Amino acid sequence: MSLTNTLRVLGKDLRLGPRSPVFLWVLILPFLITFVVQVAFGSLFDPEPRLGIVDRGSSTITTEAQRLDGIRLTLLKDSNELKTRVEANDLDAGLVLAAGFDNDVRTGARPELEFYVGGETLASSRVILAVTTLDLVRQVEGKAPPVEVEIVELGADAQPLTVRLIPFVVMYALLIAGVFLPSFSLADERERRTLEALVITPVRMSEVVLAKGILGFVLAIAMAFVTLWLNSALDAQPLALSVVLLVGGLMLVIIGLIYGTASKDVTGVFTLIKGTGVLLLGPTIFYIFPDWPQWIAKLFPTYWIINPVYEVTINSAGLGDVWVELMIGIAVTALLIAPLALLTRRLETKLALAG
Repeated sequence: MSLTNTLRVLGKDLRLGPRSPVFLWVLILPFLITFVVQVAFGSLFDPEPRLGIVDRGSSTITTEAQRLDGIRLTLLKDSNELKTRVEANDLDAGLVLAAGFDNDVRTGARPELEFYVGGETLASSRVILAVTTLDLVRQVEGKAPPVEVEIVELGADAQPLTVRLIPFVVMYALLIAGVFLPSFSLADERERRTLEALVITPVRMSEVVLAKGILGFVLAIAMAFVTLWLNSALDAQPLALSVVLLVGGLMLVIIGLIYGTASKDVTGVFTLIKGTGVLLLGPTIFYIFPDWPQWIAKLFPTYWIINPVYEVTINSAGLGDVWVELMIGIAVTALLIAPLALLTRRLETKLALAG
């Protein structure tokens, strides 16, 4: 095998690669999936209670409410507009503070507190906004709350859905760059019969396969880091994260090369990917539904790279915590090399006979 020939093929793929829709998809996908997860799922499953306030007398309640975290505050000037927006579910609740409200509270005059709640407001948002409002009123009154609330978490810590989706997002970035790009590149060149020209050149098929694997591997690692950065999950130990992504990228690139050398055309690649997609992405479902039996996820070969990614990025694990999974992942990767070598030789023989 010649390193010079490999680099020549790699250079050619780098020059022509940006013309391929798959190449562009590799670059766009991390941003697209992150947008869907963070905007759609984040706003759908982790909504912030929305409170509107009409303040007719510069109450300190408004000032304190503006300092609160976890509540989306909207200040309005007209109470009718406030009611309309609550009824339309643009706000979860609305509060109207009359002129002199603070002074009346301090003197014990018991002023009327107008508090409106939308019919479609979540029960959790109703409780949060009602309790918060009463607490702010008691601060104006100068009294401590009648009870002290202590939150006790029972069972395992529950991660937000957007966090539990990170393994899926990272895996998809690795999958597109590591599996789709090399396999489609090989199949496309075979379909266009450009690979047959290799039989009259010094370039061997193993060098072509290696060049396409290097390109897919580099892009897979780069896009994985970009995806983690976009999802604010790059606080892990650098060494552990790098090793985990290197092993994961290598496994998926070899799978992609197997698909590419085994398929006669792009349609064949599509068929293989659709038929085995559940084996590649299956383990990510168990992070979305942590109550499912987790041992089932271990039956999937990609579990041994997905779980280290999750442990390192989400639970701040080190290499010492995930070395067993990594060793199994490396073993699975090593087992895939033999069929790849066999398919590469078979493809080279077929091209030679066709030429």
